[in-house]
Amino acid sequence: MTKLWNSSNKKKTNPLVERYTAGTDHVFDMLLFPFDIEATLVHARGLKKIGILSDAESRKIEKALAAFSRDVVAGKVQITIADEDCHTVIENFLVRELGDTGKKVHTGRSRNDQVLVAVRLYMKHALSAIRSHCLELADLFLAQAKRYEKLPMPGYSHTQQAMLTSVGHYFASYVESLLDDETFLASISDHIDKNPLGSAAGFGTAISVDRAFTTRELGFESIQMNSLYCQTSRGKFESAFLEGLSQVSVTLSRFANDMLIFTSQEFGYFSADEVITTGSSIMPHKKNLDPLEIARGAAAILLGNQVAVKELSRNLISGYNRDLQLIKKPLFESTQLVSDTLAVVGIVLRHLTPDKDRIRAALNPGMFTADIANDMVMTAGMPFRDAYQKAAGMVATNVDLAHNLSSKRSIGAPGNLCLPAYAARIRSRRKILH
Repeated sequence: MTKLWNSSNKKKTNPLVERYTAGTDHVFDMLLFPFDIEATLVHARGLKKIGILSDAESRKIEKALAAFSRDVVAGKVQITIADEDCHTVIENFLVRELGDTGKKVHTGRSRNDQVLVAVRLYMKHALSAIRSHCLELADLFLAQAKRYEKLPMPGYSHTQQAMLTSVGHYFASYVESLLDDETFLASISDHIDKNPLGSAAGFGTAISVDRAFTTRELGFESIQMNSLYCQTSRGKFESAFLEGLSQVSVTLSRFANDMLIFTSQEFGYFSADEVITTGSSIMPHKKNLDPLEIARGAAAILLGNQVAVKELSRNLISGYNRDLQLIKKPLFESTQLVSDTLAVVGIVLRHLTPDKDRIRAALNPGMFTADIANDMVMTAGMPFRDAYQKAAGMVATNVDLAHNLSSKRSIGAPGNLCLPAYAARIRSRRKILH
């Protein structure tokens, strides 16, 4: 396999050095294939536009890349360590199929901007998919919030019962969290929507490539102008991408932790269908919510990967450095992990059922002291601090739970969940996304 960087007088690379520097690119670059093919196709069109390729040569390249893309989808193409990466496989394929025409494709381009544009396209695609998954899961939480809007449950502060809330109020909190995560992901997508193709190795090119043309053809919003910054933005843009994914994972991790507690025998607020549980190899009675334990742990992996990407890129001399290759693994791993976790949490959510009797039995009468104090303020005109002192230690009896919930009418409180507003926001975001 011909290396793109191998000149005729270069000695053969030590096999261990070759394996070490290729690393895991031959594995993870399988995910980059569609985006590298797309960018190569557009680059070739750009070369035709400036006269490097003829119309006939351009048509041959387009036809060859279309056939190659079908083979990739069909699983007929693999990357070996000797290939190093998807870029090498694509160019060697074009040279093998088209001869001198294939040799022209890399004109005015470096593997540096080639990987930049492929990863940038990958991140844009991944952000769109994950945003869609966030909205789908928000919709599921919204359905549960509607279903259990008036089912009382204790709310917690400092891990102690604090005030009465509802299962609907609890689920609605995750609706809004996921909606915020989705809009944050959208802002990151806007931030990275810049075309680095044409920056070459980081120092531009004497070939008169039309960067505005490739920007339009690839669907980027703008050109990433400074060719050196194109290289030094690698790590920064991926870190921003991972920050968005980390926010999603934090939302999912918190829900997972809640449910691991709320489904335990000690709480029993929710029951989990067996289809979402595993068992124990030694204790036959065990029904473990392993998917939520993995979801909880996934956030740690995401946060660690983001730190790794920042550390990999923060102290490098301006320009390309091979260290940046190591960004791929945390990037692709995190994307898959968040996508899978969103899907799994959705499955779990469909198979959780609140236990009304267990929840009601767990309500501590002492949690109503704030309500007693507020009632003194509203009915007797007592200053709140005096009412607070008087209510301390009092225990409410025969509390009308439905009335208590409905009395909390401030926006977003248990008696005013604003669920139609969430539904409207989900519809609006879906229109923007699609």
